[in-house]
Amino acid sequence: MIDVKPTVLDLFCGCGGLSLGFIQAGYRIIAGIDTWQDALDTFAFNHVDAKAIQADLFHISPQEIKQQYDINHIDVIIGGPPCQPFSVGGNQMGVMDARDGFPAFISAVEQAKPDIWMFENVRGLMYKNKNYLERIIAALEEEGYIVEYKLLRAVEYGVPQNRERMIVVGHRGNFEFPIIQTQKITAGDAVGDIAHIIDSKSKFLTPSMDMYVAKYEKASKCITPRDLHFDRPARTVTCRNLGGATGDMHRVILPDGRRRRLTVREGARLQSFPDWFEFEGKESSCYKQVGNAVPPLMAYEIAKSFRQYIDS
Repeated sequence: MIDVKPTVLDLFCGCGGLSLGFIQAGYRIIAGIDTWQDALDTFAFNHVDAKAIQADLFHISPQEIKQQYDINHIDVIIGGPPCQPFSVGGNQMGVMDARDGFPAFISAVEQAKPDIWMFENVRGLMYKNKNYLERIIAALEEEGYIVEYKLLRAVEYGVPQNRERMIVVGHRGNFEFPIIQTQKITAGDAVGDIAHIIDSKSKFLTPSMDMYVAKYEKASKCITPRDLHFDRPARTVTCRNLGGATGDMHRVILPDGRRRRLTVREGARLQSFPDWFEFEGKESSCYKQVGNAVPPLMAYEIAKSFRQYIDS
């Protein structure tokens, strides 16, 4: 039994949403590794006790990282290999996509041999690219792990958003996925106190953008407008619908009828980031960091299941 905080290595860590959930569940993040400097700056600012390592995981081995940065025993490996190869927006090219991070993740597990590990990805990996998922699982099973995967819905773990992510876990036996919570948190619960605040940075939809949105929603046979509805959880938060000027953009309707793009903080709240969590970089980069992140509250519930497994 581990009587100290289990140590965690976070691969493809982004801004650190997954790490934040594990920290809140009593783990010690020893390092977060990514290639994206803005995201690493955010990770370093908010996770001051962890190393923030800029490294190309496609070309450097975890053993080299351990030696270079003096990282010792790793109890847990977590991570989010780039999802673009398996997402609809990324054309689902799978193994043919240069952004495929799974060889690096598998290598890390082979070399570090953690007690338990997990990675998250889009649901597309379960369907069009299921053959590749089965190859990934087979490679990790050869290391002696029982590998299970499940589609988790963030809204069932306290996140005010209808986000679905596939969670794959490798363990030695008797692991259980987190229990679903029945109480749903709405978008109004998350951002209702700040949604109608207007300042100099507020960005409103122009009349031409309103016309484009109307045509977009008609063409896509949208029954419910894609505005933020305060009486229900939000749509999935992504880079595209936070920062992109598209018909699918998240937006708030103000009392005077105008529509405003969500701020970075509003997007972060919909992802369940606390207000003290600061994002580094330009606004476009912050939107991308928020959209790419794992919701910390969902990560927290996963981390609690990991802790039950480790402590047993």
